Amino acid sequence: MSTMAVSPSAAGWRTLLGRRTMLTVGASILLFFILVAIAAPLIAPYDPILQDGNARLQLPSLLHPLGTDNFGRDILSRIIWGARIDLQIAVIGVAFPFLIGTVVGTVAGFFGGIVDAIFMRIVDIIMAFPFLVLMLSIITILGPGLGSFYIAMALVGWVSYARLIRAQILVLKNSDYAVAAVSLGFGRMRIMFRHLLPNAIAGSIVFSMSDAVLVLLSGAAVSYLGLGVQPPVAEWGVMVAEGQSFITTAWWITLFPGLSIVFLAFGFSIFGDAFGELLGVHE
Repeated sequence: MSTMAVSPSAAGWRTLLGRRTMLTVGASILLFFILVAIAAPLIAPYDPILQDGNARLQLPSLLHPLGTDNFGRDILSRIIWGARIDLQIAVIGVAFPFLIGTVVGTVAGFFGGIVDAIFMRIVDIIMAFPFLVLMLSIITILGPGLGSFYIAMALVGWVSYARLIRAQILVLKNSDYAVAAVSLGFGRMRIMFRHLLPNAIAGSIVFSMSDAVLVLLSGAAVSYLGLGVQPPVAEWGVMVAEGQSFITTAWWITLFPGLSIVFLAFGFSIFGDAFGELLGVHE
């Protein structure tokens, strides 16, 4: 049986279509959760914190599609409202480290010398500690709550972005257009943030998509340990923690919020991977 050879161009188109498909799937998952979070007041069938002693630990049914918890609260309503908190955790938990790391990496890479040495030693010190242990230590000092979680993420998470940006700036500052900008007398701030940074930031943007997965899982873990979102607020990590005592008798309490975490993390992950491949960025 003879086989037909596939031309490089045809193989390239198939690869591109595959990437676009994954990008579309990832974007669709993220868009779904965003729409659910926005429309929560309209689509949630019950108040997420309303307790009903007569409806405790009910199996999924037409009245409560995903069942109820040990306080009689509707699981579906709590998952819908929880999407707001968990998306907020993923976005804000990435935004602050991204901004801090971008500025630090740009300055360190551009100036070099003693400035670069100081910043990179700080990076080395932070990276010498396990990420989760350092983050939990900061939250414990500051006290439980989302504010403490965001501060801990900002203090610990910026180092990866700083290293990525610094590496790109070190290469780009010796490029022809950067040398030309210096020759034309442009200021350092203009060269750094208008000429070098826009060409160096693509890798960090792609990394932020994958980092959102880590932040989301970290937020759920912190809430599970009682250091993040505090009950009775509907948050998926809190819901998993509340249902652990009933895992053998009321499995739906932990299963559905756990699946929500997995699907949202999956959406961020495949969207980031496909987006990076389309841009030609490899982590």
